[in-house]
Amino acid sequence: MERFLTINEVVNIVGFKKSTIYKFIRNKTFPPPIKIGRSSRWRLSDVNKWIKQFN
Repeated sequence: MERFLTINEVVNIVGFKKSTIYKFIRNKTFPPPIKIGRSSRWRLSDVNKWIKQFN
């Protein structure tokens, strides 16, 4: 089952501020969020895949 992350959880995992993450999204270098109702959530698998590209 897929886990969905809030922006605060993404910040804690990747170590960048919210503003930097949203800048990466605008530049298409970070996975965009998925809208669940009025909330934005990120797939943990997408965030992990993004992190692994730097290892």
